[in-house]
Amino acid sequence: MDRIEKYVDAEILEADRKIAIGDLSSAFRHLERAHVLGQASTYHHTRVHWRMFRLALMMHSALEIWGQFIRIIGAATKTPLGIYPTGNTGGANVWFFKPMPVPDDLQEILNQAKIK
Repeated sequence: MDRIEKYVDAEILEADRKIAIGDLSSAFRHLERAHVLGQASTYHHTRVHWRMFRLALMMHSALEIWGQFIRIIGAATKTPLGIYPTGNTGGANVWFFKPMPVPDDLQEILNQAKIK
């Protein structure tokens, strides 16, 4: 297990809990947090976008479905080259390459995992 995986998994697990009770927008927020944590890893980055895509299908959001489809391709092809915007939350409501501030609690996790 890599140093960030348990944190990404925790956010995904919380998203799953929110999905189970029908709170899809809270679930998406947890996936956004997982995205910020995992975006330096091709595996985690692509995995989180896949989960966002699946959630977008549940939400019946054409914009988010299309946005996540494109982002899955981008995560799989650009992340290995080190091309990703730090802090970007990964939703279709945010431009692909827009860097964003990392929330303090997530920055602390990234610092502990030595991921910048």
